Amino acid sequence: MAGKTTILFDFWGTLVEQGTKSPLRQTYMYLRPRMGFSQFASHFENVFMTKEFKDLNEAFEKVLEAFGMRSHPGIIEKLVGIWNKNWLFAEPYPEVQESLKRLKSEGFTLGLVSNTQIQAVEKVLEKHDMEKYFDTITLSYKEGKLKTTGELIKIALERLQKKEEDAVFIGDSVETDIAGAERAGITPLLIDRRGKRQEYSPRIESLEELPQAIP
Repeated sequence: MAGKTTILFDFWGTLVEQGTKSPLRQTYMYLRPRMGFSQFASHFENVFMTKEFKDLNEAFEKVLEAFGMRSHPGIIEKLVGIWNKNWLFAEPYPEVQESLKRLKSEGFTLGLVSNTQIQAVEKVLEKHDMEKYFDTITLSYKEGKLKTTGELIKIALERLQKKEEDAVFIGDSVETDIAGAERAGITPLLIDRRGKRQEYSPRIESLEELPQAIP
């Protein structure tokens, strides 16, 4: 593997398959706000994933308020169920644990950076004994920042005391992960597990390809 010594990873869709299909889009379809999905997603993440709420019920109270909707126990219960199912049934992709173990044994500094709600990532990491692979875990709800702006990624680098030119960011979304890495000034690498973004470069379809892909 070449010169990069620090590898930062996105979580959902990159290391771990979500336990339910696109909980964000499910939330959009359930709430039916009067706006397009991209605008909704941006606003939702800013409300839902940048604060340390006491629980998901409180989080969705704030979401409904932010979108000008009345609090409704039935709606909140439905949304809590969607997002709990997402972490509860989440599973690491087949090659992930072995790949992380190998990278760690080879001396690479590994970091995890995720837009996420309270406790979800931690619960999945604990369940699958994955926390041990990472030198830092930087989560949006704890820091009040999102990946998309690059700020959350910069926080991870600062904690690791690493330079932008020595790092690479691995993520599955061009719009959030790749854009965020570029805004943070570090090299992005798309993981395209379903082979749907073949026009994008650089890209890999599995972490097994990582050693050859890092510049």
